[in-house]
Amino acid sequence: MQSVLVLDFGSQYTQLIARRIRELGIYSEILPYNASTVTIREHNPKALILSGGPTSIYEESAILPDGGIFSLGIPVLGICYGLQAIAKHFGGEVAGSLKHEFGRAKIIVSHDDEHESLLFRDIPDSDVWMSHGDKVTKLPEGFRVTASSGNSEMCAIESFGSKGALKVYGLQFHPEVQHTLYGKQLLSNFLITIAGIKPDWSSKSFIEHKIEEIGRKAGNDTVICGISGGVDSTVAAVMVSRAIGKRLHCVFVDNGLLRKNEAEKVMSFLSTIGLRVSLVNASDLFLKRLKNVASPEKKRKIIGKTFIQVFEEQMAHEKFLVQGTLYPDVIESVSVNGPSETIKSHHNVGGLPKRMKLKLIEPLRELFKDEVRAAGRELGIAEDILMRHPFPGPGLSVRVLGSVNKERLDILREADEIYIEELKSSGLYQQVWQAFAVLLPVQSVGVMGDKRTYENVLALRAVESTDGMTADWAQLPHDFLAHVSNRIINEVRGINRVAYDISSKPPATIEWE
Repeated sequence: MQSVLVLDFGSQYTQLIARRIRELGIYSEILPYNASTVTIREHNPKALILSGGPTSIYEESAILPDGGIFSLGIPVLGICYGLQAIAKHFGGEVAGSLKHEFGRAKIIVSHDDEHESLLFRDIPDSDVWMSHGDKVTKLPEGFRVTASSGNSEMCAIESFGSKGALKVYGLQFHPEVQHTLYGKQLLSNFLITIAGIKPDWSSKSFIEHKIEEIGRKAGNDTVICGISGGVDSTVAAVMVSRAIGKRLHCVFVDNGLLRKNEAEKVMSFLSTIGLRVSLVNASDLFLKRLKNVASPEKKRKIIGKTFIQVFEEQMAHEKFLVQGTLYPDVIESVSVNGPSETIKSHHNVGGLPKRMKLKLIEPLRELFKDEVRAAGRELGIAEDILMRHPFPGPGLSVRVLGSVNKERLDILREADEIYIEELKSSGLYQQVWQAFAVLLPVQSVGVMGDKRTYENVLALRAVESTDGMTADWAQLPHDFLAHVSNRIINEVRGINRVAYDISSKPPATIEWE
């Protein structure tokens, strides 16, 4: 299977590059920006893409790729910071721009009938997505300009003449972002037309590759899987089960942080798909350790550590732990493949203890949510499970803001049940990517039955997204929100005010903690 490597310089968009490549039917992997030429050659890629990044190429702390990558004989495309790294390597200059470009900008494509740019074939002047404060100010020798914008005269460059044999290209804008109108066409031109890669990657081929990889990694050992009944852990468990069969032991932990009647529903479902599952009720242990803990980071760390301890207590001879970790979890938790900035720890990524007895198997670690669902369909998992909204690993602990206790959890459970029930009955559930309720650590004055109340405030959240990396708040009908608010206030004791969250990601995150 032919592949592309993306070298990560720390951009929050790096995985989007890999995502767009896969959408073209081409397999992609991400490596750190400083991966050696030897390491890259071992992967045998047919092309390289250098991502964007948060630093400036002219600073002393600037990060650069191994210069040997330009001698591998494969096409190289630099995006944003990647373009600037190319310019510096080949003797060009980069400087801070007096006027920054963030958001939409229009590019003017340079038309040269004698030397047609294959990268810009069939691409007209159009809107692109910019996110930079630096720009190329001196063109490297042996390169030419193929597009410009109002603020970047050298918005796109490529090698020509004797250097043209290197097939090196650079873009100041981000073709991986949907707001770049011809971004997918640009990537197709680079990968299929220029690099000559055959599109042969699919959900089916990914599953076959992962099942083979899991089988090699697990060997003859038994494996334990923490399963929640959500999309990610279910797809991960079924995939591992296909690789090692009955040597997979699934454990469902009731940590006291689940939605209403979740344990009963999950165990009922899991029994129908042939997985060997044990139920462990550890709710008292989790709530005891979370008592008086208000910091969301501390909650995640405590939950991650406790999960591992519970799993280890359930172990017989297992040496591996399966987790349904996705890439958005990884990129927001730790800089795994490059110097990307940490946003928050996830209980199953940044929240794991440094020392634990179990080795990890994470078959979905490089996938987005929609790709996981596609893999689940290929595995034959029921649609109603695949289309469940995401649920955080730390459960309701990060939706009860502030200190967590059973009373506050029960209030949230009842309110959230009403919200989701109404979304489903109104046909709105599948129109949003994720929806949930949040119990706030504030109280407000209200009037009920001519009496003054001083009760909790609840926030409702619903977002539209494709991958969880960015999201817009869902504009649910006002009459629907009014009906849900009325039901919650009338039916859930302890809540007298309901608010609706209208912030997008970024600048907010989808979850509140």
